[in-house]
Amino acid sequence: MNKAFIFICFGIILTATACNRNAKPRIAFVAGAATDFWTIAEAGCKKADQELENFDVIFKYTTDGATQEQKRILEDLQVDGVKGIIISPLDPINQGPMIDAFSANIPIVITDSDIPFSKRLCYLGTSNVDAGRNAGKLIKEAIPNGGKIMLFVGNADAQNARERIQGIKEEIAGTSIEIVGIKTDNIDRVRAKANVSDALVSHPDLQCLVGLWSYNGPAILNAMKESGKKISIICFDEEDETLNGVKDGDIYGTIVQQPFEFGYRSVHLLADYLSGKNNVPKDKKIIIPVQIIKKKEAPAYIEKMKLLRGQK
Repeated sequence: MNKAFIFICFGIILTATACNRNAKPRIAFVAGAATDFWTIAEAGCKKADQELENFDVIFKYTTDGATQEQKRILEDLQVDGVKGIIISPLDPINQGPMIDAFSANIPIVITDSDIPFSKRLCYLGTSNVDAGRNAGKLIKEAIPNGGKIMLFVGNADAQNARERIQGIKEEIAGTSIEIVGIKTDNIDRVRAKANVSDALVSHPDLQCLVGLWSYNGPAILNAMKESGKKISIICFDEEDETLNGVKDGDIYGTIVQQPFEFGYRSVHLLADYLSGKNNVPKDKKIIIPVQIIKKKEAPAYIEKMKLLRGQK
């Protein structure tokens, strides 16, 4: 064999070994589908990554909205030697055993939609019952005389959806507001919009439409515009179309979480934990408060979102 060739191969091996030895341990964030909400969370992760000297941060989207894909992503991350994982579960009711299995080897932080009885290290995110109550307050403001409302969401069994629905029901209890149905779309934007169009036809007496997940706001708004009707809209999160709809008066209000903080604080939490600083609360929950954004607050909040996304 050519000696020069052997020397080159040996050099490559030494270089690869040195790179592997010098590589920082990694923390991974596994989001849901690629929506504006998770883009903001990714910005939070990137800021944390810039601040951390001893860890690298990687961000993964779940492209098809399937739990099997999330499981595969977690398996790949474990094989690749990732030291800690943050995940937004797509199906919290059924993903508990998966979280428990991975938690036996890697600390897992759950965000956005909790699995309370799992072996996760911590939940960091919104109190979705409180968020639902805030949505209920907006509904009561938007239709003070009561009436029929329809809810729209990707998966009504997801923990965050269940808790938001619970909060809405608690807040509107004793009023003349009636929830006539909950339509699900399985994180399909086309179906989400079609659900709204169908509801407007099948329930012509609806007074308010409520979107529980981030993309439901734009879906409701666009279907409403196409229908030519004018019905109150309440929704969640800060997609561009949603915020512009609030600013223009087409959406009464939106309940915004703080996804930037989801990314930023969860990464720092795991980095501290992996460094031997156990700053996990005893109840294993870190609650990030929500905000109510109506027409008056919308312009300033839109500018804030541009800054967080690095658009200014």
